[in-house]
Amino acid sequence: MQSGVKIKVCGMREAENIRNVAALHPDYMGFIFYDKSPRYVGDDFQLEEELDLAINRVGVFVNHPVSFIKEMHMKHSLQYVQLHGDESEEVCAQLKSEGIRVIKVFRVDENFDFTGTQAFEKVADYFLFDTKGKQYGGNAIPFNWELLRSYNQAIPFFLSGGIHPDNIAAIKNVSSLNIHAIDINSGVEDQPGFKNTSKIIAIINQLSI
Repeated sequence: MQSGVKIKVCGMREAENIRNVAALHPDYMGFIFYDKSPRYVGDDFQLEEELDLAINRVGVFVNHPVSFIKEMHMKHSLQYVQLHGDESEEVCAQLKSEGIRVIKVFRVDENFDFTGTQAFEKVADYFLFDTKGKQYGGNAIPFNWELLRSYNQAIPFFLSGGIHPDNIAAIKNVSSLNIHAIDINSGVEDQPGFKNTSKIIAIINQLSI
């Protein structure tokens, strides 16, 4: 397994579950502000102040107005915004120009053209490759990771899409690529928005091998 690969646990919203997952010290924790997601944080969501500052807070947005993204970025002290919709490079550039760090998502299937990522190389800190499906993320299905060999590896990326303890070992087959972090969500859930810490520990243990 690639040395130093980081872990992002996405789709968090329940206070106690957030505390329990935070105790495992993931590198990133994601909170979804898209109200059509089954993992939507809700209108009254508030992060507890004592959440470990060493865990990067990522807000997940889908085609939201820049003004809303900026508002949530400030309100929840987010370290990154993850743009999971069809946001243009101009939107990314606008956020970057205001000092906001950007993770731009691309939804991958067998027909995905990786040259489309090149326009975003100067306006994103990281890319995230997820499975193209009916929903904007959380489809619980991995894509063919071998497709990532067609990517030019210019920007480090998060690998997402149906990752769970039983398939995490297969990431070693693409570990030579520019993978910054593993993004886990539906594959470690007991129900949408509620993570099973035992499954997360199983992934952490495999990544450390």
